[in-house]
Amino acid sequence: MTKLIALALHGGAGPIRNPDASREIAHLTELLDIGEHALLSGGSALDVVQQMIEALEDAGFYIAGRGSSPNKHGQFELDASIMDGDRRRAGAVCALQGFASPIAVARAVMEDTPHVMLAGPGAANFAQQKGFEQISDPTAHFTPISPMGANTDELSHGTVGCVALDASGKLAAGTSTGGVLNKMPGRVGDTPLIGAGTWADKRVAISCTGQGEYFIRAAVAADISARMTYGGLSVDAAAAGALADMQRQGGDGGLIAVDQGGRVAMPFLSQGMRRAVRQGNGSKQIAVFHE
Repeated sequence: MTKLIALALHGGAGPIRNPDASREIAHLTELLDIGEHALLSGGSALDVVQQMIEALEDAGFYIAGRGSSPNKHGQFELDASIMDGDRRRAGAVCALQGFASPIAVARAVMEDTPHVMLAGPGAANFAQQKGFEQISDPTAHFTPISPMGANTDELSHGTVGCVALDASGKLAAGTSTGGVLNKMPGRVGDTPLIGAGTWADKRVAISCTGQGEYFIRAAVAADISARMTYGGLSVDAAAAGALADMQRQGGDGGLIAVDQGGRVAMPFLSQGMRRAVRQGNGSKQIAVFHE
């Protein structure tokens, strides 16, 4: 009998500046196959989420990891979070400078400290102590996909994320970003905030992407779980409702969510969202725009 697994990835929602997304689609397709194989081989949801996001960070195709843009002072400040739904553990970093994979550091915060989030120099000191890969030359490492001077009035943004259900029935979620373009130094959005940009419990796992200020105000990720828990809604209805609440405040974006039955929701309100999914029933989809 086929094992019940599910996996979804996103490479960010928002304005699609380049309508030719063939590079991103090819990359997401490759990762979906790798992640599916890992889950079918008994890999944990938590490990696969981290593996997928590390690959998304390293690609340089998205506004996360290598593809991040600098803030107004020319610094690269990265945010990430990861959550283990089975044990409700979480780890996050924000305004992290000088390290290649913020999601890997976030996982270590979860597992090796009593804290949930480390910020700025404290996060960097922790990452250094743990021996994570440091960036010796930011100019050579980062390949911003959007130029300096982007219009911050529109909170131009980008994020990567992953949610997974493994064969043992455990859920996990993670999200990573370089933040909004040309942001103020020290700005932190929803990505590293548990309950806003990332959430996982025994019922559902969520990763959000969009204008983080609005996702924070609406606590979108945790709201989806609450709608399912207290309202009895399906993952599709809960995700749509939480996103609509965020939109009423003026924001845009999208999310990926998977429930314990392997059902995946991927609603988005923006022009597009780079996404790939392997549902629990085995069906797959890789897309950017509305179908």
